[in-house]
Amino acid sequence: MRVLLALGGNAMTNADGRARPEDQIAAAQVAMAAVADLLAQDVEVVITHGNGPQVGNLLVKNELAAAVVPPVPLDWCGAQTQATLGFVLMNALESALAEHGLARRTAALVTRTRVDADDPGFEKPTKPIGHFLPADQALVLVEHGETWEDRGDKGWRRVVASPEPVEILDAPAVQSLVADGFVVVAAGGGGIPVVRDPDGSLRGVEAVIDKDLGAALLARTVDADVLVIATDVPHAVLHYGTPEAADVGTVPVATMREYAAAGHFASGSMGPKVDAACRFVEQGGARSVITDLAHLTAAINGDGGTVVVPSSDQT
Repeated sequence: MRVLLALGGNAMTNADGRARPEDQIAAAQVAMAAVADLLAQDVEVVITHGNGPQVGNLLVKNELAAAVVPPVPLDWCGAQTQATLGFVLMNALESALAEHGLARRTAALVTRTRVDADDPGFEKPTKPIGHFLPADQALVLVEHGETWEDRGDKGWRRVVASPEPVEILDAPAVQSLVADGFVVVAAGGGGIPVVRDPDGSLRGVEAVIDKDLGAALLARTVDADVLVIATDVPHAVLHYGTPEAADVGTVPVATMREYAAAGHFASGSMGPKVDAACRFVEQGGARSVITDLAHLTAAINGDGGTVVVPSSDQT
């Protein structure tokens, strides 16, 4: 079995959301202990991850230094965090594998994801990122070409495009490494967004790819059997926050789409995870799992979590 495991960016912080180096290292150790458990059961694992808190840290550095040095573009922020988090995850995984007495090679791949230059998201950027700033500080960044919006009493906030991922350009390298026995970390943050110009050349763009949609595309591209989206809750929940709240167990993809259309999953949290889980199954994946790290192994073995299956399957 080949599993594509997607770790949320907040899985790389502590419980309070802090992302100091020591917090990220400790969180990686927890996540990679779960991965080592899967590898010990002869499950093949490819890892991807979010990078929101880490990119947020880089954006703060941009803001503080904007009057002194040019801000680092957003695609560079993605590349930097992919490399840093890949390094942290590899170290943590190799330690966890040693505890199991397993010898597996690891690799982290800085990965580009192609998006469409004509994606509607570029016409009017709407994805908010980073912190609110007072007008005078925001205008310094506007002068560097960034798009900021006045959000009233809270201040100004940067907005960028969030285009659909079209192609994981470096997937062949992932597949080759997996075939050679490596556990690969790839496409962090959905991948570094790039577009292909008419002359065939590639260039990075100021955008944020939804990490869960990127994970679903990577899972299909590397022929994963199962997409696992690791989050901070053991299940998706219907009627969340109400007395009627109910965990979602194993469910056909058509039913999961109906739940989503009825508004059960918030657009800023569980909604993208459900969409990605459904896309993977609709496009031929055997099943998708949404759960937390504590229930990861059980959920993959069919004993927990929210599991989305093809509508033809029995639940």
